[in-house]
Amino acid sequence: MEDTRVPTPGKRKDPTCCGKWIGKEEELGAYVGKCCGSPDVDKKRHVELKMDQALLLIHNELPGTNLTVYWNYDCCYQCLLQVLVRASRGGKPGKPSVAAVAVGTQHVSILRLNDTVEDKELCRLEYKFGEFGNYSLLVKHTPDGASEAACDLVVNEKPVDSDLPVTVAFLVGLALVIAVSFLKFLWSLEDFNNWISKAINSRETDRLINSELGSPSRAGDPQPEAWRPSAAPLRLRCLDTFRGMALTIMVFVNYGGGRYWYFKHSSWNGLTVADLVFPWFVFIMGSSIFLSMTSTLQRGCSKFRLLGKIAWRSFLLLCIGIVVVNPNYCLGPLSWEEARIPGVLQRLGVTYFVVAVLELLFFKPVPESCASERSCFSLLDVVSSWPQWLVIMALEGIWLALTFFLPVPGCPTGYLGPGGIGDLGKYPNCTGGAAGYIDRLLLGDHHIYQHPSSAVLYHTDVAYDPEGILGTINSIVMAFLGVQAGKILLYYKDRTKDILVRFTAWCCLLGLISVALTKASENEGFIPVNKNLWSISYVTTLSAFAFFILLVLYPVVDVHGLWTGTPFFYPGMNSILVYVGHEVFENYFPFQWRLGDSQSHKEHLVQNLVATALWVLIAYILYKKKVFWKI
Repeated sequence: MEDTRVPTPGKRKDPTCCGKWIGKEEELGAYVGKCCGSPDVDKKRHVELKMDQALLLIHNELPGTNLTVYWNYDCCYQCLLQVLVRASRGGKPGKPSVAAVAVGTQHVSILRLNDTVEDKELCRLEYKFGEFGNYSLLVKHTPDGASEAACDLVVNEKPVDSDLPVTVAFLVGLALVIAVSFLKFLWSLEDFNNWISKAINSRETDRLINSELGSPSRAGDPQPEAWRPSAAPLRLRCLDTFRGMALTIMVFVNYGGGRYWYFKHSSWNGLTVADLVFPWFVFIMGSSIFLSMTSTLQRGCSKFRLLGKIAWRSFLLLCIGIVVVNPNYCLGPLSWEEARIPGVLQRLGVTYFVVAVLELLFFKPVPESCASERSCFSLLDVVSSWPQWLVIMALEGIWLALTFFLPVPGCPTGYLGPGGIGDLGKYPNCTGGAAGYIDRLLLGDHHIYQHPSSAVLYHTDVAYDPEGILGTINSIVMAFLGVQAGKILLYYKDRTKDILVRFTAWCCLLGLISVALTKASENEGFIPVNKNLWSISYVTTLSAFAFFILLVLYPVVDVHGLWTGTPFFYPGMNSILVYVGHEVFENYFPFQWRLGDSQSHKEHLVQNLVATALWVLIAYILYKKKVFWKI
């Protein structure tokens, strides 16, 4: 059967409107006869499509019945369907009324068609539309009269593959990794090294032979010292590599991530790529706190002096977060009436202060003499921290008590939902439950984040801050789990098996806790994984991932030296500079430029990848110049 297509806006094609038929094949001819050549179709077809949208034409062939089309994504949990478009009653036979509308393509869509007058459901369907695709929904009486109306979906013009740029970018990156790895392998072969050395130094060798300043043996012999691996560094490269990985992904998603939904924060429950990086950064900060504190105190620094350094660094993080990278600058000059008080650096500052002071108060030197007594069954790294564990458990008890028992006006006690149209629209102003209420009560609506990710799917109207006060408690828990990773690395140094066993045990334990809290589901658990709330299940899940990543990185990077951590090691060594720099210079060239097509995933992806690569390059140059910004 010949395939003819409906033209999309801005394109001139065959005026017929049949395409890939999804309904009954025997009715296709009648459909073509009815819809083709209708001037109404052309008039209503011109809908300007944006990124992640498709064109949907509603053909109402029901005489005397006005239609109301409701729509939403299926991932919007317990959401009220929203009015998408209304289609007037059908006209004469063969001339249906047509309504054109743009529909979202990021997730599977739910469409429900109701009789506008009687508010009775006529049909319902679920379908995953493709970006810039062209579709027709035919609503008509069934010939056999089995039901009042039947809905058939037709693909007029195939959508584009919006994920193709990501696939290409991934394959190019993978090819580069393979190429570099292969070259490094060749470089490690002695015969290849000798051949390269002779090829490069042949002319120089001849010159030295014919001169009075050298000898063939001195010029021609390879120098093993040039190829010998350097001595083991004092720092653990796996931690800097992990920090750099998290920071690089953070820069990429903050710059837009190609405008793909999976590179943006989850609207409420669940995880996307963007939800992974901040907790990992907090985790590595916790590991660094213990390692750095131990080294500083061993050098003879007093606890009182170190406390002053901790307080000063925390104060600087708070100030930089509020004054330098405050997102409310996009509203104009910063004023106290609209300054956002919580934020990423502010949370890092508070978390760092609490965890560092806690470790300083109960600090115990690492006993060097009993290294041989530590076995795989030793719990010295945990038992030695029992006072800190008591404090952490008390803090977690406070989070649970406030979250589930604090009365919130107009909201059910213990509410963890997004508000808005979620939960069938029963609690539109209850976004975040106790967490949102505490922030609005103590900080005020104008001092917290005004554009939460919940507004995307759940259409919330109230302000909500994902870096709010209550969530900071679980950020402290996350950092303390990072401290435990640091203690494992230091208490059992040079005992790779013991370290890997403990990383595995923590990974499994935290993973099981997450499964129990969430019932292995996105929305049905006791405490769902939620980045906006920084729920305890979110902390245990991301901590399990963090221990697993260290389980891989530590032997690969630090033990066997199979990978140096390049290129992530370099931004990991200059994390504060890269984070602040990428926020301050976000809208400056060459990190951003005017795009030829602002509705193209490909162009946004290229821009964001270039900007991220530039910050990695800057970090590399600064590392080579030995320039590090520390606070």
